Amino acid sequence: MPKKDLANDESTLDRLTRLGRKLRGQLEDEDEENLTIDTRVRSKSNVEYDEEEGRLSLGDSYSTRKFLNISHARKFMQTTLVANKTKELIENGRTASIREVYYQLKHSVPGLDENTFEDQDESNNVVVDIETATGAIREDLHLFAEPKGRLFGPITINDSGDRIDCMNMGTSGLAIPSIVDHFEFEDVNADFVLVVETSAMVNRLVEEDFHSEHNAILIGTGGQPARGSRRLINMMHNELDLPVYVFTDGDPWGYYIYSVLKSGSMSLAFQSDRLATPDAKLIGMTMEDIDEYDLEHVTEDLKGKSEDSGGPTKDFKRIQDVMEYDWMQNDQWQKQFQKMLDKGVRVEQQALASQSLEFVANTYLPEKIENREFLD
Repeated sequence: MPKKDLANDESTLDRLTRLGRKLRGQLEDEDEENLTIDTRVRSKSNVEYDEEEGRLSLGDSYSTRKFLNISHARKFMQTTLVANKTKELIENGRTASIREVYYQLKHSVPGLDENTFEDQDESNNVVVDIETATGAIREDLHLFAEPKGRLFGPITINDSGDRIDCMNMGTSGLAIPSIVDHFEFEDVNADFVLVVETSAMVNRLVEEDFHSEHNAILIGTGGQPARGSRRLINMMHNELDLPVYVFTDGDPWGYYIYSVLKSGSMSLAFQSDRLATPDAKLIGMTMEDIDEYDLEHVTEDLKGKSEDSGGPTKDFKRIQDVMEYDWMQNDQWQKQFQKMLDKGVRVEQQALASQSLEFVANTYLPEKIENREFLD
C-alpha cells in the first residue's frame, strides 16, 4: 500500500479512535446522562453560501444524540455500529460497498422486536453523520458506492498501475467509480469537459463522435451526479485547467443538477471543496433555446399545476424552491426561472432531435461553445 494511503488510514483510525475514547470516557464517568455523540447539522438552516468561493459550506451548528433519549437511542446505536465497522475495515485493509455494510450490520436486536436498520437509507445517512463527526470522508472510511456515470474522450487515466485509454472504450465508456482520488491523468489532449445529464444524450454524442471531433471529455452523469463523478469533474478542472460545461434539460431538475455540480449540495456541503466546481458553466438547455432553435412544438408543459391544488406543485414548486437558494440569486438565473414560469414549459435535451439526429453534435453545442453562450 502506498505511503500516502497508509498515512491517511492512520489519520482516519485516529479520528475514529478519538470518537470511541470519548464514548468510553463518558461510560467510565458512570453518568449515562452525558453519553452523547455530536454531529454537525446537515439541514438547510446550517448551510452557508460563500460568494467569494462560489460554493456551499456547512455551518457550526451541531446536533447531540443522547443515549438515554428514546428518540435518539436508535440513531446512537446505529452510529456506533457503523463507526466500529469502518474501523474494522481500515484495520484489516479491506473496503466494502455501502450496500455490503448495510447487510453486514442489519439484524434483529436481541430481546427486542426491532431491527438495527430497516433500509439502506438509514445506514447511508449514518455514514454521512460519521463523516461530519470525524472529518473523514467516506473514501477514507474504506467505503464505496456502486459506479455511476460514464466517461469518454482523449485522456489516458492511470488507475493503480493500469493505463486506461478513454478514447477506446467502445460505446460503453469508462464506468466512473465512487473513489477516484487515486486516478492519475496521462496523455491529455482535451480542450474541455462536457458534463451531460442524460444517458440518451451521451449515447447520441458518442455515436456522432463528438468527443473525437471536438477534443472533448464527455462525462455522462445519468441524472443527479454521484460523488465519484462530481469529484472527478473537480479534479479535471483543478489539475488539468480544463473548462467545464454542463448540458442538462431545461427544467428545474436539470438546473438543480447544474447547481450541485457548480456550488455543491446541502447534504454534502462539508465536502464542497472536493465536489463542487464553481467555474462550471451551463451550456443549455435554456429558455432562449426554445425560440432560437424553433423548439416551441416540442416543449412539454410543466408538471403538476392543478386548478384544485390550492397552490403550486411538482415542477412549479421546485422552480420556486430553487429560485430562493442564495446561490441562484443572480439576475440571469432569476430571469431564466421566471421565463420558465411565464411560458409554463420545460424543454428536454432530446428535443433537439426534432431538427436532426446530428443537430446537437454538429450545430447546437459547437455554436454555443464558439459564441460562449453560457449561464454561470
